[in-house]
Amino acid sequence: MTLHAASREALGLAETRLSEVLADAGTDPATVGDELLSVVDLLGREITLRRAVSDASASEDSRKALLRSVLAGKISEPTLQVLDTVAGSRWSSPRELVDGVESLGRSALLTSAEKSGKLDAVEGQLFQVARIVAGEPELERALSDQTAPAEAKRNLVRGLFADKVDLVTKTLVEAVVLRAKGHGLGEALDELVRLTAERRERSVAHVTSASELSDEQKAQLAEKLTRLYGRAIALHVEVDQKLGGGLIVRVGEEVIDGSVAGQLESLRKRLAG
Repeated sequence: MTLHAASREALGLAETRLSEVLADAGTDPATVGDELLSVVDLLGREITLRRAVSDASASEDSRKALLRSVLAGKISEPTLQVLDTVAGSRWSSPRELVDGVESLGRSALLTSAEKSGKLDAVEGQLFQVARIVAGEPELERALSDQTAPAEAKRNLVRGLFADKVDLVTKTLVEAVVLRAKGHGLGEALDELVRLTAERRERSVAHVTSASELSDEQKAQLAEKLTRLYGRAIALHVEVDQKLGGGLIVRVGEEVIDGSVAGQLESLRKRLAG
């Protein structure tokens, strides 16, 4: 997510407020996350509302009062307190305000997973969902179809994943599906994996292997990558027999291609040159 300077400052203030709200023992982070994402849906549908809430020419109090008048009685007070900060801040554009609220919703849900000891499971599930979508072009097109009703896409996600993943995973995937456009869906899902890994101060390594790796091999690879990059690495592995042998490792923008297919392609390029 790319934000301009004013929006970055506004999001920072809102993140601080969210942390304060979630620190209260009586606040359920999952509820706050769900509610924030429901507000994202509302703002996405109601262009007049999102413009009014982000209108820098209106007073902070009037923007807060407007949002509360629309949402009072529909969401909890802790969520409203976070949204008070959102509405009272200066955003670079209505769209970046909506992006900011979505980021806050994701953060609250990941806090919920963290507090319940499910963060590792959620990270793994998000990776698997991302790989399933990437491997099924028709599914990606259906989930990215901007003409399809939101409820139809929600039902598709729930039918595919709801009984197989944690509730936090399902909610995060639904939110991404409802806002992602075209081929941006795969990138958005990968971004969720990265954000989840960052919660544990780790970087993500996407590993494609020609065959299944044993637990010992995974541990050895993770250790080598941790030494190489100087930080903890979260290893996510998928199998692709077309590689012929070896591995392809992607960490951020860097790709290490140790596959047979990659070596043959490199050799072909050298011979052609």
